[in-house]
Amino acid sequence: MFSAAKRDQVIQTLNDYSFDVLVVGGGITGAGIALDAVSRGLSVALVEMQDFAAGTSSRSTKLVHGGLRYLKQMQIDVVKETGREREIVYENGVHITTPQWMLLPFYKGGTFGSLTTSVGLKMYDRLANVKKSERRMMLNTKETLAKEPLLKQQDLKGGGYYVEYLTDDARLTIEVLKKAVELGAICLNYAKVEEFVYEDNHIMGAVVHDQISQKTWTLQANTVVNATGPWVDDIRKKDKINNHKKLRLTKGVHIVIDQAQFPLQQPIYFDAPDERMIFAIPRDGKTYVGTTDTFYDDDPIKPVATDKDIEYLLGTIHFMFPDIPISKQDIESCWAGVRPLIYEEGKNPSEISRKDEIWESSTGLLTIAGGKLTGYRKMAENIVDKIVKRKQFKKAGSCTTAELSLSGAKGINSQNFDAYVHYKAQEGIKYGLTFDEAYQLVRRYGTNIDDLYRIIHTLNVQEGSLPLPLDLYAQLIYAMQYEMAYTPADFFVRRSSMLYFNVNNVKKYKESVIRLMSNYLHYAPSEEQRYRKELEEFIYDAAHFANEKSMHSKIKE
Repeated sequence: MFSAAKRDQVIQTLNDYSFDVLVVGGGITGAGIALDAVSRGLSVALVEMQDFAAGTSSRSTKLVHGGLRYLKQMQIDVVKETGREREIVYENGVHITTPQWMLLPFYKGGTFGSLTTSVGLKMYDRLANVKKSERRMMLNTKETLAKEPLLKQQDLKGGGYYVEYLTDDARLTIEVLKKAVELGAICLNYAKVEEFVYEDNHIMGAVVHDQISQKTWTLQANTVVNATGPWVDDIRKKDKINNHKKLRLTKGVHIVIDQAQFPLQQPIYFDAPDERMIFAIPRDGKTYVGTTDTFYDDDPIKPVATDKDIEYLLGTIHFMFPDIPISKQDIESCWAGVRPLIYEEGKNPSEISRKDEIWESSTGLLTIAGGKLTGYRKMAENIVDKIVKRKQFKKAGSCTTAELSLSGAKGINSQNFDAYVHYKAQEGIKYGLTFDEAYQLVRRYGTNIDDLYRIIHTLNVQEGSLPLPLDLYAQLIYAMQYEMAYTPADFFVRRSSMLYFNVNNVKKYKESVIRLMSNYLHYAPSEEQRYRKELEEFIYDAAHFANEKSMHSKIKE
């Protein structure tokens, strides 16, 4: 039951039953906790005040990585744990996580040298238990430039070559949630916890307000987990804060440039002039660069990139790729996200540990704070271990998520995935898709491609009669029926990432998508207007650089 058309049924279920665990927060951390708990036999409810993954979990660097930068800071435990989790996340969801060789160039007088890079990457391989085929290689200057000719050549001494894992962070979150729902969890977006309810001074649920239907109900649960990321402290204030811990938010910004302007052929991890580590990554015909790391004190719901953020990232590009004349007008889109880090006195943003912690209040509220995308599964295991030690959950099983395939990954793995993609892409041709269209869909949806093919099969339409391209139409219907996408922003931002990596298509198809969703989900006229305005705001925040480029062209003409 994960269809946007069945929200009322989901709400009724949440209202009618009492649950073992209520998870507050539908980012990757909350999704992981819901999956771990339900896979052990616990009854689970999850509510999220925005869309799933709308906070930090759709605004990261989109890497499941071991955190090489933390080795530089001697955060050995973080490197060891997250490095080993990379492989688990990959094998459990091969359609949303892809191994990719990363190049770390080093320069005369830079932070990294030949010896430190070699030793550091070797230690990284050992700590992260990297498999033999993916262990680091050291390259000389000529070999480094052969991998990426755009690199600054002056004082280049060589490079380290090692594997990281690219992902779609929002889709990873959605696939985890879909698996949790498949196993029996009840999950709802746009459902905000207003207050907690207690029995004998012990937290026993929450008053929840659905921000679409405007219904309010009491959701009863034996254990409540606060997994709200940047809103952790806000939720704790609704209960009791029994320690002196708190969050310190930092903001990270990424910019996206068409590869026609920035033809990067190799992911690069490099030292900025201020010694921050920056990624430049090619993806889907674009190159994205990030991230910044600055303290953030404003509303975490809608962080935006400032001119200062943009100028900083452009400066890092000019520093490392001096022959690429990128300017602000070349930026097609950008995104900004907020990291919920645990406050550490006197440390700058990049120095604060990404390690997670579990806090428990005197009322029994469990809070998980800090952490990284890569470590979501282990974080969930730790907190559910704590839950099952409570006397009412003694019959719960042990953690099985290390071997549990996510939605879309059942029966496929790193050994057979490429063959599966090719086979299913060929099958897609009989449904009216081109091989390339089907190929991209299979890589995105894995074994769930059969559901998309069924959607296409039931259409029985003539070529050109759909308001959207066939592949996009199928994805939209699937997002509403199987992934609880309720608003156009849900689809364009979190289900497809189109806003960031193909903003021109968002502008081209937005009205057709709005009308289709309105008809399918029966929006009231005021709803349709509200969601249209919301999408326009997303487009502006992500792509006003593209608007400036358009205006710049008109002025020149």
